[in-house]
Amino acid sequence: MRDAADFDTFYATSCRRVLAHVTMMVGSPAEAEDSVAEAYLRAWNRWSKIATYENPEAWVRQVAYRHAVSSWRKAVNRLTAHRRAHPGHAVDALGPDHVAIVAALRKLPVDQRRVIVLHHIAGRSVAEIQQETGIPAGTVTTWLARGRRAMAAQLSDRDTFETGREHHDA
Repeated sequence: MRDAADFDTFYATSCRRVLAHVTMMVGSPAEAEDSVAEAYLRAWNRWSKIATYENPEAWVRQVAYRHAVSSWRKAVNRLTAHRRAHPGHAVDALGPDHVAIVAALRKLPVDQRRVIVLHHIAGRSVAEIQQETGIPAGTVTTWLARGRRAMAAQLSDRDTFETGREHHDA
């Protein structure tokens, strides 16, 4: 049987230290946080056994480190597989237009951002957005219009964003 109070004390006294150690080991605070959280979850699930170890903190730290390394290896393997499947395929750098659009999207309310991305970037129709999100079609169209207006005010080339095409004078 697990002793919740014992585990809570263990967690409270060790979590910052373990997180600091794993962060230094893997070099990424975000990866360390994910891995440490997973390690403590595993420790909780096995607490009746882990609590008897001479150094449960060392066990958690080792599990967190292994989890982070495993995640890193999986990412490297996915990248390697992608490169094998698409040899010579270079990834384009992010251009100023992309950066400007992302910055403008970040300034939108979450709901407007969601429907703008689904419609203009993912290519979903209003009906498809309604089906996917459960948001009424009228609300989708309202949020699309508001989002477009807000983004148009932030972007210098309104025609490119609103129509998806650039206009060239002849």
